[in-house]
Amino acid sequence: MPRAYVASPYGFSAATRAFYDDVVLPALRAAGVEPLDPWADPGGAVAAAFAAAAELPPGDARTARFAAINARLGAANADSIRAADGVLAILDGVDVDSGTAAEIGFAAALGKPVVGLRLDTRRTGDNEGARVNLQVEHFIRAGGGAVCGALDDAVARLAEALGGAP
Repeated sequence: MPRAYVASPYGFSAATRAFYDDVVLPALRAAGVEPLDPWADPGGAVAAAFAAAAELPPGDARTARFAAINARLGAANADSIRAADGVLAILDGVDVDSGTAAEIGFAAALGKPVVGLRLDTRRTGDNEGARVNLQVEHFIRAGGGAVCGALDDAVARLAEALGGAP
């Protein structure tokens, strides 16, 4: 089964997390694509590490603890992108989330197909020729991907790019 890393800011908010968990991830699975979920936290180890760091008094030790957690998460996400066959990138927001944009660029540099999903109706492109930031859109389209306005379209395009059924 092909695997897709899901680049998304949806895990930051309970309002979008439910849509991510209950709609986006199942849609990928239904299309025969195994999602590699950077928001997964089985057993709550990541949440516990952040909570423990937050309990430290402000200062160098607290900053160092957060930096160490951040480095582990960043490396784990990079490893997941390397292990993925492609990327589904959620492009919602006033501008594309900076972490999502970085993950798109990294995946594109590795030659992974990227399909963008923008459900947000606001236009945020640099001009009328771009739905989102022109550089983000370039890296998506350069590898044969697309920026889609519907989840079913994005999932179908990604599954097709990964060798599945259109």
